[in-house]
Amino acid sequence: MSLQNQIRQMIVNAILSGHITPDSALPSSRELADQLNVSRNTVVLAYQQLVEEGYLVSRERSGHFVNPATDELQRGFTATNLSDAPAIDTQQGHPDWSARIKHAPSNQRNIVKPSNWQSYEYPFIYGQFDTELFPTSDWRESCMHGLSVMEIRNWAPDLIERDDETLVEQIRTRVLPRRGVFAMPEEIVVTNGCQQALYLIADLMCGPQTKVGMENPGYPDARNIFQHHNAQIVPLHVDDEGAVIDDESIVANCDYVYVTPSHQCPTTVTMPIERRRRLLDLSVKHDFIVIEDDYESENSFSGTPHPALKSLDTAERVVYIGSLSKTLAPGLRLGYIVAPRTLIRELRALRRLMIRHPAAYIQRAFATFLALGHHDTLLRKLGRVYKERAEVLMDALATHLPELRASKVTGGASCWVEGPPWLDATRLAKDAQALGVLIEPGSVFFADPADGQRCFRMGFSAIRAELIEPGVRALAQVVQQRRP
Repeated sequence: MSLQNQIRQMIVNAILSGHITPDSALPSSRELADQLNVSRNTVVLAYQQLVEEGYLVSRERSGHFVNPATDELQRGFTATNLSDAPAIDTQQGHPDWSARIKHAPSNQRNIVKPSNWQSYEYPFIYGQFDTELFPTSDWRESCMHGLSVMEIRNWAPDLIERDDETLVEQIRTRVLPRRGVFAMPEEIVVTNGCQQALYLIADLMCGPQTKVGMENPGYPDARNIFQHHNAQIVPLHVDDEGAVIDDESIVANCDYVYVTPSHQCPTTVTMPIERRRRLLDLSVKHDFIVIEDDYESENSFSGTPHPALKSLDTAERVVYIGSLSKTLAPGLRLGYIVAPRTLIRELRALRRLMIRHPAAYIQRAFATFLALGHHDTLLRKLGRVYKERAEVLMDALATHLPELRASKVTGGASCWVEGPPWLDATRLAKDAQALGVLIEPGSVFFADPADGQRCFRMGFSAIRAELIEPGVRALAQVVQQRRP
């Protein structure tokens, strides 16, 4: 923060916490500037802003004083406010919250990442970004454009069920055509990332009798979301071409089949066109819906994204989920759903009950980011950088850990690794963390944790290329220590 903003923040905190009482005088601008060793103009501007915001009042020839009206802000719930309240029997039992919670999401198995991952020397974790690759100036330009007077009039009102029209248009005309998908505005709804998209779909269409076919290994959060809505999970084996659907009887009993065909989560393999067509044919034959999570579709090292499963859909059998923010900054939380307008209408109504709509300002800023071509430029840059990092990682694994089997990386930002039967990846991750190396144990991706005991994932979106080989070398030392 600027010095002026720091001064304002400190004074506001002092007023609201009661350390500076209402109607008390503040030091003169010259005195405070001397105490803080800053320019007097900095203090004067801070005082003026606080007067405009109502925290201070200026009295001619007397100086600045805390606005007496702030007394109400400071007071809050004090003993005086509660003096007439009936006494509370502290001996009475507290409610049993565990018994009242119908479903406990905290008991589900989730991907766990240290909150301070940036302090580790070798963060081979997925889903985080490299600060050096973030297009700061381009994103700032897009945000500043959204703060113009005319733009504010567009995004500041409550959109209720609507989305920002300019963002929907950018998704429809710039993002989806790259995937071979063409849709009308009424067939698109914006969400707070793919997570909310999955939750909305599950909430609308899943129940105790619903059967969802899902890749095994597969995306843990998707499995947790479906199970949270009491759906029955039908595991689908994964080979080098994605979800295996050779046994027709397995998918025949499903109501929905959830797949990540572009880069399967977590193995990163790509489903070939023949298997995609077969899946769509089966969906018509057995009347199930395909939920396509276009996971990491934009990060293809070939330069051309694979056509989406949705692009082959001629019978409205595919509900398509995409992400806008994963490549830019996961913290922005922007995703979307493409589906028949009947379903989109209900998804919008359901979303209204939850959050009404994602932040309109972020939608408008991202629409500008897309319209100015910044997103395309970023994708090209990430493609080059991630390809280099993937090659360095594969070479390092082949050199230092030849007994491990690493999946071929053709895109995305991670590598799936399978170790020998004796390897305990969970224990390996814990020991490696002590050396500053972060990897992700693979058991969480499997319906049965024991099936993934020897597997782990290594992301390379948040680690620089020159740190990959030393990091793998350090990991190899831990593997050597664990070898029986």
